[in-house]
Amino acid sequence: MSQALAIVNIGQLVTLFGPSHPRVGRELGELGIIPNAAILIEDDLITATGTYADLRLQIPPDAAIIDAESRCVTPGFIDAHTHLVFAGNRAAEFEQRIAGETYQQIAAAGGGILSTVRQTRASSEEDLLAAACVHRNWMLRTGTTTIEAKSGYGLDLDTELRILRVLKRLHEEGPTHILPTLLAAHTVPPEFTQNRAEYIQLVVEEIIPAAASQRLARYCDVFCDDYAFTVEESRIILECAKRHGLGLRIHAEQFRPGTGASLAAELGAATADHLETVTENTLQQLKAAGAQPVLLPGSVFALSRTQYPPARAMIELGLPIVLATDFNPGSSPVTSMPFILSLACLQMRLTPAEALTAATINAAHSLDLGARIGSLEAGKQADLLIHGFHDYRELAYFIAAPARPRVFIAGKEVTT
Repeated sequence: MSQALAIVNIGQLVTLFGPSHPRVGRELGELGIIPNAAILIEDDLITATGTYADLRLQIPPDAAIIDAESRCVTPGFIDAHTHLVFAGNRAAEFEQRIAGETYQQIAAAGGGILSTVRQTRASSEEDLLAAACVHRNWMLRTGTTTIEAKSGYGLDLDTELRILRVLKRLHEEGPTHILPTLLAAHTVPPEFTQNRAEYIQLVVEEIIPAAASQRLARYCDVFCDDYAFTVEESRIILECAKRHGLGLRIHAEQFRPGTGASLAAELGAATADHLETVTENTLQQLKAAGAQPVLLPGSVFALSRTQYPPARAMIELGLPIVLATDFNPGSSPVTSMPFILSLACLQMRLTPAEALTAATINAAHSLDLGARIGSLEAGKQADLLIHGFHDYRELAYFIAAPARPRVFIAGKEVTT
């Protein structure tokens, strides 16, 4: 039997109604706002949005009614770049960076990613699941309803698959939607330091085929950087992933130009992520290839760097930007998408409307989910937030506010 729900007395309904493609240019600022609104839901789908005056006679007599108290309603946030599953933390390295050591210096001394790898390899699947649930709940409380999540803290066959199984269990248990990405090429593990080619062989001959055949990953990612994988090494790995039917994503141009964004364009990757040092020529290549830039201001902030991705240049070139947290234990221990919106506005000069679009419908398109989630319109899944304020601009304006929106996923309210 179907279940009907009507959310009424919405002061400002931000629908993101618009074109079916990822938003670019002026489209980024067009939010499809409906004042004095209502939204009708049946089971997990939206059936109608509009003014309450237009919809009130369509509300089924047996529908559950929720009063939004004249507050703002938006789509749920879609975090399109996270490292959700890991053991332990790197608080000690946080202190080291404050004292002046760089991320690269810490990694070269055996810290960084490899520190988390050691702890994650020693953890059971149940322990990793418990830790990931904590991280997921932090995200839920600030309004994240869909999460792209990477492996990458195993760097061996057994642990990489263990992490991906945790992601599968998280998705199946709900309530958040989890999109799994294989990141076995996060860095070279210590046992292969003297033979990088052998590790790449392991990735392409064993890890990628296993993850693909067991349907544990939807995408494959590579960290292309001086302290991770070269462009040529990344090409070998991503071409293998493409042959196995996985979509492609890539960490690129974070610390130095020429580290992977052109490769993303060449191979038809869905996204190129980071891009702090990207050049205009490379951005033109990404535009021509249809790759979406995923911008991660949280990692710039957490590493005390000052070079943020050139978001305004990307918008002027017509690129469909995405915002994400890059949540991870080292370079971005950030779970809050509202905080990311604040950073994007203050440090990359996005407007609040552009930032919200990049964190919802454009993020959905980057995961090939734009027809299902990311905006509030008839036929889409009812993933939405009732905020504690009345104007969407307050999302970015109240920086790190302890606000907890009412979260609905597939038409059901979620509590943590």
